[in-house]
Amino acid sequence: MAQHLRIFVAAIIFSAFALSAPTGFAAPVAESERIPVDLRRATLVVRDIDKSLPLYRDALGMNVIYDQVIGGVTRLVLLRANDDFVGVLGLMQRLNTTEAVPPPEYRKARAGEFILVFNVQDLDTRWEKIRSAPNVVIAEPPRRIDYPGAGGSTIPVMFSAVWDADGNFIELNRLMGTPAGANR
Repeated sequence: MAQHLRIFVAAIIFSAFALSAPTGFAAPVAESERIPVDLRRATLVVRDIDKSLPLYRDALGMNVIYDQVIGGVTRLVLLRANDDFVGVLGLMQRLNTTEAVPPPEYRKARAGEFILVFNVQDLDTRWEKIRSAPNVVIAEPPRRIDYPGAGGSTIPVMFSAVWDADGNFIELNRLMGTPAGANR
């Protein structure tokens, strides 16, 4: 089950990156390459949705498209960036849990864990909102990283990272060049 979740999260991250790439790079897959499966969303189980929303809704600007208590035991909030069919982030809180929930750990993701990656086109101006959002811990402020690209090229990225209220490691990047796979 955990392996399926990791694959699911990795796929949603890839989808979110592809959808948020600069205009001209993100496009639907050619009809001849399509498969009968769409990745709709990744859902994080959180301690307290109200502590998570200041980052995802307020600082990143994602739109709440669903906020319901289900069966009196679970609250589910769905947030959308640029598409409401793929690339949606879910936050789920179990309301009637009797288990002791350990405090979040603020460390980089290890094997068996995941990293959420957001392409934030206005990172330069949005960083202050992100940095000052309640319950956010800064891992790395924005800095340029040149990732290796095809044929000896580089992919320049303004890289930054934070932990959310639950200790999830999140990259908030601004792509400054042509993304990997753009020439498919």
